Formats: sequence, structure tokens, C-alpha cells
Amino acid sequence: MDGAQQSQKQPTDQSPALDTLAAGEPRTDWTVEEVRTLYTAPFADLMHFAQTVHRKHFDPNQVQISTLLSVKTGGCPEDCSYCPQSIRYEAGIDNEPLMELETVLENARAAKAQGATRFCMGAAWRSPKPKQMDKIVDMVQAVSDLGMETCATLGMLQPDQAQQLKDAGLDYYNHNLDTSENYYKQIITTRTYKHRLDTLQSVRNAGLKVCCGGIVGMGENEIDRVELLHTLATLPEHPGSVPINQLVQVEGTPLKGTDSFDPIDFVRTIAVARILMPTSHVRLSAGREEMTDETQALCFLAGANSIFYGEKLLTTANPAADADRALMARLGIEPEPGPACKSEAGTH
Repeated sequence: MDGAQQSQKQPTDQSPALDTLAAGEPRTDWTVEEVRTLYTAPFADLMHFAQTVHRKHFDPNQVQISTLLSVKTGGCPEDCSYCPQSIRYEAGIDNEPLMELETVLENARAAKAQGATRFCMGAAWRSPKPKQMDKIVDMVQAVSDLGMETCATLGMLQPDQAQQLKDAGLDYYNHNLDTSENYYKQIITTRTYKHRLDTLQSVRNAGLKVCCGGIVGMGENEIDRVELLHTLATLPEHPGSVPINQLVQVEGTPLKGTDSFDPIDFVRTIAVARILMPTSHVRLSAGREEMTDETQALCFLAGANSIFYGEKLLTTANPAADADRALMARLGIEPEPGPACKSEAGTH
């Protein structure tokens, strides 16, 4: 058999194993080897199975629209190497006070008018203090009353804080794992991987939906990405939303100057996340401004079905809403409908 015939035959040889792995039914007993088999599959086969799984659970021509607002910027005591909000780095981010309620509401109303159905509020804290929680609760209640899904990312939570947010009407809590447990210590030293897993458990115990993903392009290797995806897919419940971020390199942070990340590997990460967590929204998150339209289109084809609208993601730039609308129009993608009435849906 000559080389051309072997090249044609290889994807067919790979397909039966991939077909078994990409059945599209939710499971939390994945092995690392199974995840690696998916991640290293021929690209065309991986994309085919990811799209097949995606169509089994979602409308392939709809994308859920979220908006992220930094309600408390800068001054964080943590040392996350990618984050310009850390007080340890000279990244040009001022330590600002918590936003006033009406300012948050103005932003939420504007986001809703732009088509966003979920509004996420982020605060640069290690963990919120009681007085801060009281103000966040007011924000959650007010945004929820607008009929939007609510999400918050406030750092580590204690069980009673998670319950407080649930009682206020919060729908989702975002707490990313960032990377594999093995590589984590290269990125963050001020909190452990277990701290993150404990917060996720508190969130689940309170009945909140989990938003949890990671960041690629931080100098990790392939097995680190495989192990991150494996950890996410073997949590007791799959996250409702899985944000896949590409590192945005910010001057003054330790990861500035990291080698650029291969767009094909980014698409692979999206595709494997879709197969492993078939009923989750997989969010094409930070780093989109640096991606070509073609890369983003491949991500949607790989099963990404959520994005952030708005000019900023906390402190880093994001594509303008009109650019997103233009790309979605070219691809025939429409915004996923939001909850018509949260109270009727039993989420408030």
C-alpha cells in the first residue's frame, strides 16, 4: 500500500474508537487516556464528531449571548500570573471601589438591549466580605428582576455565601480551574487547586449552576490541556457553562511574552470540551479579539455556542458588538433566546 492510500485509510481506522467515545450522552467517568485519544484525533474526524454531538443537544445555528461587567476592579491580593488586577503587578489597573447599584443596572439594561440574555458580575477579590456580599446580593436581585439570567464571579466562597447568592436569585457562579492541577502551581501560588474545587462544591451544594472552564496558551503542554478537560468532565456534575479562554497577554504580568498559541489547538480544545460535556454551553471566551473570523467560525463548528458581548471582559478588550453581529450574520447564527420570565421558569 503506497503512502497516499495509507493517508486515506488512517481516519477510517481511527473512526470506530472515536465513534464510541463521541456517543453524545453525558458521562462523568472519562479516563485521561480517552480524553487524550479525542484530543489527538485527526482534525477532520474530531470536528465531525464534535458537530454531531453538538447537533444532538443544541441548535447549531444559535449562540447564547452573555455580558461580563467588572463591578470591582483591581486590588486583588492573589498572584495569578495572567491577571492584571493583581496588586503584585504593575499592569496599569487601578484599585477601584465596588460599583454603585444603579451603575450596574445601567450596564445590565444596555446589555439586554444588545441581545444579551445572561449578565455576569465579576469582582477582583480573593473572597467576598460580609458587607461586600450584602451589596452583591442587591445587584443580583436587581439584575434578576430585569428578566436576565445572572452570574457572578467573586473568588472563593464559603457554603453560607453560596446559599446567600442562591437565595438572592443567582443562576450561575463562575469559578475557573484555569489549568491542570499539575501545572497550576506554575500559574498561581496564593490559593490551591483544592481551594477551587471546594468552592465549586459549595456552589453545587447550594443548588447554583456552575460556570467553570480554563485558560489555554499559558505555556502549558498538551497533557495539561487534556488533564484540565478531564477534570472538568469528571466533576460530580458537568458545568452548565464551560468558558474556554485563550491567554490575553497584558504588559506587566508574568505571562507577557509567552509563546503564541496555535489556533488549531484552540479549536481542538473547544471540540473535545463539546464531546466530553455534550449538554453544557461551551463558551468561546477571552482572547477572541486576537482571533480571525475564520478561527472563530471553526470554534462554532467545533461546538462553541456561547460568547461574551461587550467591549471588555473585566479589563481586557473584547470584539465590538457590531463586529460580532456581522460575523454571526455571515455564518447564519442567531442569538439563543433567553428566559422569557425567570419566575415562571422557577429560577428566581
